[in-house]
Amino acid sequence: MSRHAASVFFFTLGLVFQLSCGTVVNVTKDGKLCLYANLMLNFSVNYEIDGNKTSTAVFELPASVTSDGSKCDNTSSTLKLNFGDGHSWSVQFIMSGNTYRAENITFSYNLSDTTFFPKAISNGTASVTAKPQITNIGMDTCYSCHSKEVVEVDTVNMTLWNVLIQAFVSNGSKSENITACAADTPSTPVPPTTPATSTTTAAPTTTAAPTTTPTPSLPTPPTGKYSIKPDQNSTACLLANFGLRVGFKQGDKYQEMNFETNGTHVSGSCGVNSSELLLVSESMSIMFTFTNETKKFRLHALNITINTSPGGVFSVANTNLSLWEASLGTSYMCNKEQNYTITSLLTLYTFNLQVQPFAVNKGVFSTAHECSLDDTTILIPIIVGAALAGLILIVVIAYVIGRRKTYVGYQTL
Repeated sequence: MSRHAASVFFFTLGLVFQLSCGTVVNVTKDGKLCLYANLMLNFSVNYEIDGNKTSTAVFELPASVTSDGSKCDNTSSTLKLNFGDGHSWSVQFIMSGNTYRAENITFSYNLSDTTFFPKAISNGTASVTAKPQITNIGMDTCYSCHSKEVVEVDTVNMTLWNVLIQAFVSNGSKSENITACAADTPSTPVPPTTPATSTTTAAPTTTAAPTTTPTPSLPTPPTGKYSIKPDQNSTACLLANFGLRVGFKQGDKYQEMNFETNGTHVSGSCGVNSSELLLVSESMSIMFTFTNETKKFRLHALNITINTSPGGVFSVANTNLSLWEASLGTSYMCNKEQNYTITSLLTLYTFNLQVQPFAVNKGVFSTAHECSLDDTTILIPIIVGAALAGLILIVVIAYVIGRRKTYVGYQTL
């Protein structure tokens, strides 16, 4: 596949993702539950387009899927999830004694679906198969893994997290027992064994530190002004103004990149309890998911995909955030530069930030809840108090000096 140039496309299925609970599937046999699955899954697919170029489609498994093709047998089970226009993801489980394992994962995608794969040269269906590291699951237990597992095969990356699956359900009831993945299990450090050795002391050597070329600092990113409307004849239901920079680590390399506003494609949705904003530029796509709970809104989830090089993709998500919180009917604002650690691999920097994902009135921002960095009201009583203290000090000093002069003037000669 030629990779002379690349761009990133990020799409969603449906209006609102249920990011907190993922995609839930119950497979039954003879009227009883035989397979249960609750998982979150991202896809990243490189495909060819006209002009000898490569594009990358990034999308999520939606909350609404069908399970046609799923089946439960005595020693094998198959979970098949069908979505969109001819796409499917399936995993086969095999029982072995008192444990079971995931034998293989198969992802089939329809390149003629222009929603996910615009300008694709091929209009056929492609399929990839991989072997996941999901093994030694105890019978009558659920496999649980909150950590991310990335399955890479050919031009496809599949990222699973928040997974809870029981492939062989007995008596029609999901088990409450868990087999946790290795990534979720804290490791117990083993004390090192120190063998008896003879020690030879050598004269210390001085090594010159390697010369590194400083990375040039980036300019302040441009401030983009984004809005989502339910339809062309309505006013905005979501407003967002900000400049964005991302810092990310891929392998041993850390780099920063500004989000460019020119040519950005803006889409999203407004809901009662969840709203989304999707920004797609030439090199980056960012999905913001806001939730409305107990009369307050917050940034709940962030999904970022970056086209790092022709054919190279960096993708990371966090679906358990509590950022930019403000009361419903107000906006959140922070003009000063702020940085947020989204994951261990990603930092988000914001500039001139103001967002209102719910209860927008007449298409304009409501009263702003300012972040602590911008809030200068606390300085006012401090300044006034300091001024009063200074004034009192001056009066006291003047009084003492005046008293001393008066006393000197009446001394007996």
